Amino acid sequence: MRPALRRLLCGAVWVALAAVNAVARTGVEAAAEGSLAPVVVTATRGEASSFDLPAAIDVVERRDLRDRWQIGVSEVLDRIPGAVATNRGTFAQEEQIVLRGFGARSQFGVRGVRLLADGIPASTPDGQGGSGLFDLASAERIEVLRGPFSALYGNHAGGVVQVFTADGTSPPSLAADVAAGSWGSWRAASRYGGRWEGFDALVSVSRSETDGYRAWSSARKDQLNAKLRFAPQAGTRFTVVLNRLDQPDNLDPLGLTAAEMAADRRQAGAAALAFRTRRSLENSQAGLVFEHELEGGGAVRATVYMGQRGNEQYLALAGTGATSSGGVSTYERNFGGAGLRWTRRIDALLLTAGIDAERADDRRQGYVNDAGTKGALRRDEDDATRQTGVYAQAQWTPLPEWSLHAGLRRSRVTFDSRDRYVTGANPDDSGSVAYSAWTPAVGVVRHLGEKVNLYANLGRSFETPTFIELAYRPTGASGLNLDLRPSISRHAEIGIKVRLDPAVRFDAALFRIDTREEIVVDTNAGGRTAYRNAGRTRRLGVELSLDARIGENASARIAATWLEARFRDGFAGVAGAVAPDSRIPGVPGRTLWAELAWRHPSSGFSSALEGRWSGRVEADDRNTEAAAGYFVANLRAGFEQRIGAWRLHQFARLDNAFDRAYVGAVYVNDGNGRYYAPAAQRSWLVGLSATRSF
Repeated sequence: MRPALRRLLCGAVWVALAAVNAVARTGVEAAAEGSLAPVVVTATRGEASSFDLPAAIDVVERRDLRDRWQIGVSEVLDRIPGAVATNRGTFAQEEQIVLRGFGARSQFGVRGVRLLADGIPASTPDGQGGSGLFDLASAERIEVLRGPFSALYGNHAGGVVQVFTADGTSPPSLAADVAAGSWGSWRAASRYGGRWEGFDALVSVSRSETDGYRAWSSARKDQLNAKLRFAPQAGTRFTVVLNRLDQPDNLDPLGLTAAEMAADRRQAGAAALAFRTRRSLENSQAGLVFEHELEGGGAVRATVYMGQRGNEQYLALAGTGATSSGGVSTYERNFGGAGLRWTRRIDALLLTAGIDAERADDRRQGYVNDAGTKGALRRDEDDATRQTGVYAQAQWTPLPEWSLHAGLRRSRVTFDSRDRYVTGANPDDSGSVAYSAWTPAVGVVRHLGEKVNLYANLGRSFETPTFIELAYRPTGASGLNLDLRPSISRHAEIGIKVRLDPAVRFDAALFRIDTREEIVVDTNAGGRTAYRNAGRTRRLGVELSLDARIGENASARIAATWLEARFRDGFAGVAGAVAPDSRIPGVPGRTLWAELAWRHPSSGFSSALEGRWSGRVEADDRNTEAAAGYFVANLRAGFEQRIGAWRLHQFARLDNAFDRAYVGAVYVNDGNGRYYAPAAQRSWLVGLSATRSF
């Protein structure tokens, strides 16, 4: 047995035995509220208990989103095993989401992970996404699916993160929230929701501002999210989803070198000040979902959406070269898509089939960055991306003890670029390319009574390059990098889900993912980053989670991940040769999150202690630079009162209570050695909310 796999198995057994022993000693009793087997839809595209599925899928519930900033998913995703969400300390850079080691190479935004909001993609067809579109203030839950069944959603490798907006309340209610904390940060939000005969609605608006922990990191974020639902008759429903995001002139302090961070971790990078790095982002979109139940137990669901996105980003370079794309990057994007899905139950067989299509059309331009002022044009092109897919899923329960799941998707992703900036020194860079693949997934569940489920699954996923990764050739020649190929991953997983008691849930998963044609940085110079296929990689991991209600008023949660993510083949990297068995950068090998919460219902008091530990994170392919491991602890407490039709809530929290200086995120393979984004030290937050029912 390989040493890495032996260490993983030993670690999994040790943690599992410790968790079971801890629960057995607590004298756990059933809780008065909450479910340890939530209903989810992401894995099967239909409602199902997470306990009964042959997949690793976990939920961040509404109660987990309370008593915090509610600005980014990095606040809550650490409670999911296998998931890492990093915050670079600036709204100008989207938070990074890494699932089972996929998504770590992204220099900005989310890569390798599919993002959805109320069933509508928050990722572009080429696989790039932004979690900033998620409105946590109005979210009911966040589902996180890992493993091969996520490949049935198309172009990505790591998994799916989907946010669901809450329904309107009955009776209708109006809520107002305000919070303030360290570094000149504050947030105000308001929500109105109601439910009437045949109609319900929820509308949420918010504004967040901060001066930032680091210099040159002030930001503002305005957000509107609305969900309107109308049911003209039994079995028929229309849902309208509206979202608006505005982030004007968010400053970007960039990463720091190790020496700069040691000298002053709160400083901005010198290049950030010289080029006044910043970003302005606007995004508006609307979606319509039609659902209708058919006679005989079937249903159809149709979705259509469209939107516009505008981005202007000042980078840390001038971009004056004849073949440079400039130091100011802008684009105007029109995007949209549609999908149709059919489901039918025939005795013990549940069938699902569907088709979807999505597009993004960008007018992308680049200008010289003249010390923070937009200068001469250096790039002008039209980029079009399309993804189409057809899929089928089946769930069969031949016997009460067994259930079988299978799915198959055919995806096609096309890229087309038309260069409008052609000069004697800058030739025509136009080009097009298309990728397609079959992505199957199969799984089986063995139900050992009502308390234990064993499962296994196998599958395949594919991940294309993004348009940005295709943009430049390593040789410096003109045109798209058509030699770049999609990465193909083969997934295998076995797991166990246990209800040790009506109020205790324990899950464990052991997985292996083998990838060929992993995409990595090849060259990084003159403002142009080119990519290449590196060869084979392997990800071996164990995920463990425990959720227990202790007595009437206490609860304990644990999420642990042990992951060996390595390059199996050596290759010529951006800064030199990368040896076989080097760790994949940006992926912590060990993470542990734990929370102990207690509440006193009669007084309305609640409190919690949260701890998070992360292992060392490599910053480059050669493993010559790394961010050290760390442990941080957070505290929170709150009160709630009900006075007639009013519900009042106050809370306070202390993050990084021991004032630990650590790195919150790394910029993988940064060409200037600015690998590190220092996390904020000890910070406080207080907030209050008032809700009035009508």
